Amino acid sequence: MNTKQVLFAGFGGQGILFTGKFLAYQGLMSGREVSWLPSYGPEMRGGTANCSVILSDSPIGSPIVSNPDILLAMNLPSLDKYENCTVSGGQIFVDSSLIERKVKRTDVESFYIPATRLASDENLGGLANMIILGKMLRHSGLMRFEEIAPTMAKVVSAKRKNLYELNLKAIELGYNHGE
Repeated sequence: MNTKQVLFAGFGGQGILFTGKFLAYQGLMSGREVSWLPSYGPEMRGGTANCSVILSDSPIGSPIVSNPDILLAMNLPSLDKYENCTVSGGQIFVDSSLIERKVKRTDVESFYIPATRLASDENLGGLANMIILGKMLRHSGLMRFEEIAPTMAKVVSAKRKNLYELNLKAIELGYNHGE
């Protein structure tokens, strides 16, 4: 695997930081070197939010992800801001419920999933982030499907155990969407 740099981006309140935390925990559980760097605007909910995650087989020199291998964009401002930063040959995952335009670049792999609409349709409000993460996990090779449940068990806090199954359902929905 060497090193993969992932950037999750969207509005505050979309679960961007939790999504990054999930991937970072999985990296830790797999014995990889991990960096998790959350960033959000002063408004938090409704403001901009992004989360950089680096997974590597060797020590990580800087937690900053300037040129992601994988971009997960959950709103148009994020796609506009980070599309051109994604490395050539990288992957861009788009919540097509909230972003109507297509990725303009032809040197990256683009994936579209109506995560917000699916979350609403499946009574999984607030879990569009996990649906799009499922799509990303399917196509990125960052983790095996069997690793999802044990990682989720570590990430969901004891006081929110009721969300464990819902998060798994959301990831599975995204993982299998369009396949």
